[in-house]
Amino acid sequence: MTQLIEKLKTAFPELDIRTHERMREHTTFRIGGEADIFVSPRKTELAPLLAMAREEHIPVTVVGNGSNLLVSDQGIRGLVVEIGSGMADISVQGNTITAGAGALLSKTANAAAAAGLGGMEFAAGIPGSIGGAVTMNAGAYGGEMKDILRQVKVMTPEGQMKTLSVEELALGYRHSCIPENGYVVVEAEIALFEKPQEQIRALMAELAAKRREKQPLEYPSAGSTFKRPEGYFAGKLIMDAGLRGYTVGGAQVSEKHCGFVINRGDATAADVKRLMEEVQRKVYEKYGVTLEPEVKMIGE
Repeated sequence: MTQLIEKLKTAFPELDIRTHERMREHTTFRIGGEADIFVSPRKTELAPLLAMAREEHIPVTVVGNGSNLLVSDQGIRGLVVEIGSGMADISVQGNTITAGAGALLSKTANAAAAAGLGGMEFAAGIPGSIGGAVTMNAGAYGGEMKDILRQVKVMTPEGQMKTLSVEELALGYRHSCIPENGYVVVEAEIALFEKPQEQIRALMAELAAKRREKQPLEYPSAGSTFKRPEGYFAGKLIMDAGLRGYTVGGAQVSEKHCGFVINRGDATAADVKRLMEEVQRKVYEKYGVTLEPEVKMIGE
């Protein structure tokens, strides 16, 4: 590993290369062990960086803003590549926004509002990045990324750049073809429409108020813990199963919104995982419904 770090420093002299980086600092759950090596590259560094990792047979884990992740207490072996501020450019041309994969949804939505472009208001309060939002077809309040995406630039596992149309992305409920193909999102082109800025801001303020009222934003979490089962709402099933406030260690089913598992301050990944398993078991026993995690678990 020391030899690899020296190679990385030589090949990428401007790259901030961190070792034993605490992943809890890079997830909204504020949970997770250490990454062996952690980097947040610029766009021009991404392809050669991944190529070097392939040559050295080093496992690579790509993350975004960490808003949908549960990182194990043992951390992540190999190289963690954060698609973040080095790939966060946002540009507006006509009714089109081009955003780097590391751009935050909130900043992109605000750039749209400033340009008088509507259609992205739903995303303003989602605490993720463009790359993660595309990968999981993020959505809220009746809107989804598939409604506004035109095309996406990705990097293939072989290091080639490829442009995918919205149809080729195979976007469904919290799904795209990106994970199964091993793609890394680099950039997204978003198609919006002209709308009075005051109307955009009013809708964004209304949705933000709804979030504050209904979601446990005062605690670290990864958003909705489980996907919505067909014909049901996960939060209601969990509440009706008598699990409001159910606790394992420092992890708790939110008393404010049962669809959220929160970190009360000292939760471990093991606490969250066990709590999720208990919720799944109890809901299945009572209603015969299998809850599928929306949170992605990574690491050892």
